[in-house]
Amino acid sequence: MTDSRFPLDGRLPDMLRSGKPLRGLFNGLPSPAIVEMCAYAGFDFIILDNEHGSADLGMTEHMLRAARATGIVPIVRCFEHDLPRILDMGASAVQVPMVETAEQARRLAGMIHYPPVGRRGSAFSTRAAGYGAFGGAGHTQRSNDGIGFIAMIETPEAIAAAGEIAAVDGVDAVFIGPNDLAHAMGHGSDWNAEPVQRAIEAGLRAIAGAGKCSGIIALTPQDEEKYGAMGARYFANVSTSIITRALAQAASAGREAKPPAY
Repeated sequence: MTDSRFPLDGRLPDMLRSGKPLRGLFNGLPSPAIVEMCAYAGFDFIILDNEHGSADLGMTEHMLRAARATGIVPIVRCFEHDLPRILDMGASAVQVPMVETAEQARRLAGMIHYPPVGRRGSAFSTRAAGYGAFGGAGHTQRSNDGIGFIAMIETPEAIAAAGEIAAVDGVDAVFIGPNDLAHAMGHGSDWNAEPVQRAIEAGLRAIAGAGKCSGIIALTPQDEEKYGAMGARYFANVSTSIITRALAQAASAGREAKPPAY
């Protein structure tokens, strides 16, 4: 972990460049306790889902504190208009949905990094800068070096541009959203449909070919093995799926037991 005095955990870019498989999960539940449990379970990262989840900005900041305290790297999935505030709260990375072109990725990378690398506005009274305790040039350098940018590609057009998006300076990883991709290709939620799987493979290989980390949802070890063979290294499960599945197993376990014989 980076120096614990600093609110910003800047490990993720190096982790994404390491070539090692990284395992984490999306979490849309507004709960610092969930963040802590994911850390204690051994996940490498957690994606706080501000696209589909129900946490407001205040709760998101508390969840970032929980991540920093327990050592799990916090990524926030958010829309472009939330980037300045999410970064000032101390997110280790942002994962932006529906990136379609290299030009869009380049513009987003500029919003995430301070000058001279980008054009992010500076405010050192925020949590990311220790409310002024760690502001100035040191903070801007730590941020430019340590904050990750993950572009999500979720349409056939974005898949076709995957290599160009990945090649943009400031993009640390590209994550394929298989559910939206399947919908965009006319297959509903069936991302195992053969045309969707071909598109996923083409995207993952193009990202890896550009020298960047490629990611995707992996709900099972078999998913991770399959997509890993295509070049993926950044794998995300879903917290609510894991919890619901475990609850269903616990609820049905007693009912499935044979009653005692008398």
